[in-house]
Amino acid sequence: MIWSIAFDPLVPVWALLAAGAAIALIVALTGFLRLRGWLLRGLAMGLVALALANPAIEREDREPLSSVVAVVVDRSQSQKLSDRTQMTDMALTSLQERVEALPGFEMRVLEARNAGNGDGTTLFNDLANGLSDVPPDQVGGAILLTDGQVHDVPEEATGIGFNAPIHALITGRPEERDRRLVLHKAPRFGLVGSEQVVSVRVIDNGTGGEPSGRVRLSVKRDGALISERNASVGQTIDIPVEIVHGGDNIFEFEVEELAGELTTLNNKAVVTIDGIRENLRVLLVSGSPHAGERTWRNLLKSDASVDLVHFTILRPPEKQDGTPINQLSLIAFPTRELFSVKIDEFDLIIFDRYVRRGVLPMLYFDNIARYVQDGGAVLLAGGPDYAEAGSLYRTPLAPILPARPTGAILEEPFHATVASLGERHPVTRGLPGASQDPPDWSRWFRAVETELDGGQTLMSGPSDVPLLVLNREGEGRVAMLLSDHVWLWARGYEGGGPHVPLLRRLGHWLMQEPDLEEEALRVSMRGPELVVERQTLGDAIGEVTVTAPSGDDKTIAMTEAEPGLWRGTSPVTETGLYTVTEGERSSLVHAGPQNPKEYTDVLSTEQVLGPISDATGGSARRLTDAAGDVDVPRIVPLKNAASYAGAGWIGLKSTDVSVLNGVDRYPLFFGLLGLAILLGAISAMWFREGR
Repeated sequence: MIWSIAFDPLVPVWALLAAGAAIALIVALTGFLRLRGWLLRGLAMGLVALALANPAIEREDREPLSSVVAVVVDRSQSQKLSDRTQMTDMALTSLQERVEALPGFEMRVLEARNAGNGDGTTLFNDLANGLSDVPPDQVGGAILLTDGQVHDVPEEATGIGFNAPIHALITGRPEERDRRLVLHKAPRFGLVGSEQVVSVRVIDNGTGGEPSGRVRLSVKRDGALISERNASVGQTIDIPVEIVHGGDNIFEFEVEELAGELTTLNNKAVVTIDGIRENLRVLLVSGSPHAGERTWRNLLKSDASVDLVHFTILRPPEKQDGTPINQLSLIAFPTRELFSVKIDEFDLIIFDRYVRRGVLPMLYFDNIARYVQDGGAVLLAGGPDYAEAGSLYRTPLAPILPARPTGAILEEPFHATVASLGERHPVTRGLPGASQDPPDWSRWFRAVETELDGGQTLMSGPSDVPLLVLNREGEGRVAMLLSDHVWLWARGYEGGGPHVPLLRRLGHWLMQEPDLEEEALRVSMRGPELVVERQTLGDAIGEVTVTAPSGDDKTIAMTEAEPGLWRGTSPVTETGLYTVTEGERSSLVHAGPQNPKEYTDVLSTEQVLGPISDATGGSARRLTDAAGDVDVPRIVPLKNAASYAGAGWIGLKSTDVSVLNGVDRYPLFFGLLGLAILLGAISAMWFREGR
């Protein structure tokens, strides 16, 4: 309790001051003249003025508050190395017991974790958040349980936000050694087929001498070993890598282990280079003229990623007038250049209602078949031409074509429907209008009847005849659209149909775009989560496992988001390369920056936290003693002191902060007591003057 005197004047303060000045003047004058009773008269007037000031005795009922001590526990990835986790847990238990035994102290345990954001270990950020509701005067100090590798240390002690000691208890051991691979230069983008240069350096720390010698360095692309080489420790080397496909090309650079090193996690550097395709080259050969001839041209010309070469044969097959082939066009059709010399430069060849009429010799169809086997793509969009004598099936292309014509042409109105397999295939899955019965798109009126020798039927026509068939041949791909009425959708007949998404997806599947693979395992980063997608044509998938950079495995739950597409998520808790596996399939993704701060240096040290600890009166010291055992220092409560640390002990600041519960007020001139004092003083004055 705190006792004090307070005043609550009954008259304005200026009037009280004026009265006091007048009383002082009267007392001084009467004292100078030595009038009878001048002292009692002054005392009586002073008591009246004091009563007007309304003095009172106040008693404050205060409850002292505990000093809050924050123990920040470093749970970052580097703290999992060696026996640091066990040392941290032992020290935390000991600190809890010792602080709880101190009267007037409250302990807060703050867990600081590195969630793969690339900012490294941020203990002071967690410290500020954990004490945000505590007044600065109530903070008794902070104890950091860490390996010393902290990446958000304030430059000045004033940046902490309170005036109390910071103590750092360092895990790890002084004799640690480690080897790490540092990434110096890496491109973010590269053209598919080009070579890019990545610069790395091998650094040895804690070995007790100058780095020297040569070590083995391996290079992997998308998990597969592509090269090995020797590297000199301490020197930067340039490594050329080839961009082989569009999208993320993940390169891993890994150096051999150093004997007795702390960890091999930082022996690896990961570079993700986004492969950018040059414009895709498409050769479109339009055969017999028909109403939808420009549908393919307009679609391909509208795609900025496509370079189109288009030739149209305007002479119908029934027109035979003996005109030589080389005189049918103002510009000669460069058949040899296109189908022999430069055929491998094209990503896709489209035959739109092509009819054999001697323009292409049979030898060139052999070249096209070989081109597909070697990784090329052919799309055949056929109508009556495919069922008649001039059909492309009666060429050396026949072995790679999955649908064999019967010679019949079905001419009747029908709705193209997505087959059961097509509902799961990324080319036809989710086409606008496909979910209704009949589909919400216009009818077609002609289809070619065929029998399948292979491939997959994604769309069906009248009487369930195959309408869209896809197949893989060797390293390449073949697609057949067995109707020439897709142009009705493009012209808006009966409301039209989704010709743009269908034909665009079809073309990009043929050109082996990864997003349209029917069997694929993909993983990507979305904020703080890994998103895993499994595309399949099957009814079920196997168990999906995520392997963290530290080697920990975790099985994630997958749900079917769409027909044939399963999706699952997993939180990112570490920085580095994650591997996702499902059966024999695997996929990689890198979380965080390519040079993560957490693994820049993993050797435990007192040097990083030493300056800020000294500036606050605290200390930074190792938890292990000379014998290597965990030795937690004693804790001593201190008032304001210049130093809060010594040999074998650390100090915490005892604060005088309290909370006011209430105030009791006792007026001195209240009631009969005040009246008695005043009457007594006046009576004494009159009595003295009356004698």
